[in-house]
Amino acid sequence: MDSSTCFFHLKDKEGAKNGAKGAFHTRLFHLADLHLGKTLNGFPLLEDQRFLLRQILDLAREKRPDALLLAGDVYDRSSPGAEAVQALDDFLTALSREGISVFLISGNHDSPERLGFGGRLLEESGVFVHSRFEGGVKTLRLNDQHGPVFFHLLPYLHPALARLFYPDDAIESHEDAVRAAFSRLKLDEGARNVFLGHQFFAGGAEEPRRADSETAYVGGLDRVSAEPLRAFDYAALGHLHGPQALLNGERVRYAGSPLKYSASEAGQKKSLPMVDLGKKGDVRLELLPLTPLRELRALRGPLADLLATALAQGPSEDYIHATLTDQGAVYDALSRLRQAYPNLLELRFALREAPGAETEGEPPAEELGVEELFGRFYLAQRGETLSETQMALVRGYLRKEGQP
Repeated sequence: MDSSTCFFHLKDKEGAKNGAKGAFHTRLFHLADLHLGKTLNGFPLLEDQRFLLRQILDLAREKRPDALLLAGDVYDRSSPGAEAVQALDDFLTALSREGISVFLISGNHDSPERLGFGGRLLEESGVFVHSRFEGGVKTLRLNDQHGPVFFHLLPYLHPALARLFYPDDAIESHEDAVRAAFSRLKLDEGARNVFLGHQFFAGGAEEPRRADSETAYVGGLDRVSAEPLRAFDYAALGHLHGPQALLNGERVRYAGSPLKYSASEAGQKKSLPMVDLGKKGDVRLELLPLTPLRELRALRGPLADLLATALAQGPSEDYIHATLTDQGAVYDALSRLRQAYPNLLELRFALREAPGAETEGEPPAEELGVEELFGRFYLAQRGETLSETQMALVRGYLRKEGQP
């Protein structure tokens, strides 16, 4: 089945009239992985997410994009709560009132049916939702002073769904499913083409960086080659939470999530990609920084040091992942840290490295007795060997339990 094609024309924007966009006529914002309604360790994030959406709206009013591309995982779960739905409704309504079109696809966290409800009515307001895969890549057309720009939309595609539409194709993986969809897409290579997709696309010199907040499939079955994306002037991707480029310089890119959703993202700088399309081959990218309502930070060190730093800086509303490196027992660490960091998400205790715990030539665990196994375990956990007194206690307990 060939991809379906729709045509629409944008009204002239004030930014284009007064030269705010220079020689580039089509300006795009690239957004992904909102995960509206998400919670972190029991902390609801909707206030933080609304704060970011208002910030993006302010940037839209300043930069005057022609369209915003939203590359999936709009919601955090398939049955979003009423407040999450209201947040999206407010965001899309505000964009429409500004005369900014929206191209939106579903991600693996979204319900295609729920996300697509009212889609035909939304098109009248410039919001184009392609949430349900129907056998092809949906193509939309925009005209500017340089000619047509084609937008190719592919929602998250699971192999089981692709097999329903392509029964004659051998589809066992996400790679097979996406390849089958691409094989039916006919590009006008002389025109400008923009892709919007939500899959684990990988390629280039380095493997894409994944975060703890993303779901990975066993054996890498969700991996899809990014090579076909070289044919597009810009590929707006969703699914990975770390902002990063893959191919074509900066033109094949994950926007990343606008908020940090795990400790592994603590060092990331979140941003909103802004893409300017001029004539064919003339593409410019700028990453607009995003500032959260509350930062997410990972702290590591002895409890006394973390508390001293908090005392010097004052209480913080930031979301905190703390790892304590104290050598001995720590009294009431959780409540003491919560006084300084009320939004403490997680408290961990570091396992000290045990030099010599695993020595070359040491017998394998299955050849050791219970006493020796306990001694090895203690060394790995505490970084020290059992004393004679401690060993005597272990032997006494083992005899009591009938161990040899």
